[in-house]
Amino acid sequence: MATGHSVAGKTILYTGAAGGLGLPTTLRLLAAGARVVAVDNDAAKVAALVAAVSKADGNRLIVAPLDLADLASLKGHLERLSGETGGFDMVINNAAIYPSKPFEEFSIADHQSVQRVNVEAGIVCVQVALPHMRERQWGRIVNVTSVTLSGGWASLSPYVASKGALVGLTRAWAREFGPYGITVNAISPGAFPTDAEKIHPDPEGYARFVLERQAVKRRGRPEDIANALLFFASEDSGFITGQMLNVDGGWVMH
Repeated sequence: MATGHSVAGKTILYTGAAGGLGLPTTLRLLAAGARVVAVDNDAAKVAALVAAVSKADGNRLIVAPLDLADLASLKGHLERLSGETGGFDMVINNAAIYPSKPFEEFSIADHQSVQRVNVEAGIVCVQVALPHMRERQWGRIVNVTSVTLSGGWASLSPYVASKGALVGLTRAWAREFGPYGITVNAISPGAFPTDAEKIHPDPEGYARFVLERQAVKRRGRPEDIANALLFFASEDSGFITGQMLNVDGGWVMH
């Protein structure tokens, strides 16, 4: 791995770190020498992550089974973990919930619950990480958004709205934190074959739908996301901030 891409010795706060894209990218970050604070409260997925970590990397994985919907408790636990680890050098806001039903069936409470997990929990993560980053005059924040922002998906309005909010925060934080040597960017994954796709009633038909729209005629792989994360964690991306990178095989082009 190139020196510019090194995350060795960095402490990364990663929400949804045991999920479909989270688990393999967490393993990649650990293998690159990072210490990962993995925030995930899905017991089965966390167990799978722990089982998959090599002995050599296991001492740099810190599992934090926190409830992202409980913002006050989340902040307290993260402040404790920040103190114990010496501060977070990078935040990856990846965790999300994605209830699916027609717009008129979503209550305001439904919208608020999605916003709380997908956006406000990420705000809490950055609130906790920022003092350490400012003190060091270096930091990396990556918000994981979604190809659904391009339109074309019905029955996901709270989720799409939450991902739009993350794009806005990416730009606002990039402008505000830039003077402290902190970059803030977003990654927009395309349609990756993870648990999220199980909400579709016809998986094979959906796979055909995806490939028809991509310029690259293969399904996305976790390493595609890991490569983007490693790039944004590196010095090589130090002059890039406030941007959204589509990692989607050429589905959406700007």
